[in-house]
Amino acid sequence: MKSISRKLALKRPVLHHLTISLFLLGIHTSSMAQTPIKPTNAATNAATNTTGPSASGVNNALLYAVAWKKTAAEYRALYYQGFNIARIHVQNALDKHKAGDKPLAIVTDMDDTIVNLLDYWSLLINQNKDYFDDAEWDKLIPENKITASPGSTEFLKFCADNKVEVFYVTSRDQGEKTYEYALGHLKHLGFPYADTSHLTVLQDTSNKEKRQDEIMKSFNVVVFLGDNLNDFRRKYYIKNNIDARIKAMEADRDQYGVNYILFPNPTDGHWLAAIYGESEPLPTNANRELMKKAASKPY
Repeated sequence: MKSISRKLALKRPVLHHLTISLFLLGIHTSSMAQTPIKPTNAATNAATNTTGPSASGVNNALLYAVAWKKTAAEYRALYYQGFNIARIHVQNALDKHKAGDKPLAIVTDMDDTIVNLLDYWSLLINQNKDYFDDAEWDKLIPENKITASPGSTEFLKFCADNKVEVFYVTSRDQGEKTYEYALGHLKHLGFPYADTSHLTVLQDTSNKEKRQDEIMKSFNVVVFLGDNLNDFRRKYYIKNNIDARIKAMEADRDQYGVNYILFPNPTDGHWLAAIYGESEPLPTNANRELMKKAASKPY
């Protein structure tokens, strides 16, 4: 019995401290229970920017793409390469052109093809935004803070000098002045054929095929220029299916560098619709996870 009593005596301080600890824990738990826990819902969570750019912005997902656009010699070289190839095809068409043939023309997209607005992307980064922002884009459009893409001015002048007509087909929407702004951009940059007969602005759709087909009825279109596969034909407008869009492109692999001249654009475009289902997704955590998943996809 002595040994048992001694063991109990030794344990009493421990039991005493345990009792106090449990008592204090009960007070703490009670106070926590009185603090309401905010319910979570999908809408609130979707809008939360917990994995977006930090205050310094050094983790902005746009940094690599925008830095490449603004500083890489390779980015500019790809434009020169594209316009050099286009010029070769136009010259070949001129050499083969005979009296009675359809007049020659080229069809070109505007934004990121012959017109660049690179400061827009820097603006997003400096505002700690990592996805397309329509409001900011629409504010800059009227200000003519644009540049001609490398090689575009020389190529378009070559076309005009040789009476090869240039048709501009773009998809934009800045309200009632959309057309006025687009035409103003062409004139501001000194591009030829900057008139209502040669500029088509689509506000309600990105489908350029109908207008392209109309032009082809009257002209022999030597090349189509764009930064987006959908600038060539509507068949590439495939949403939520990366592999299907790649497959559609592969079926026309012989057209690239021949009828279709493609320019680089890693920041935006319909390649995003294959990932997200839309070309201008919202800056949500769920969408950032989708981008990570796409970046981890086996090649």
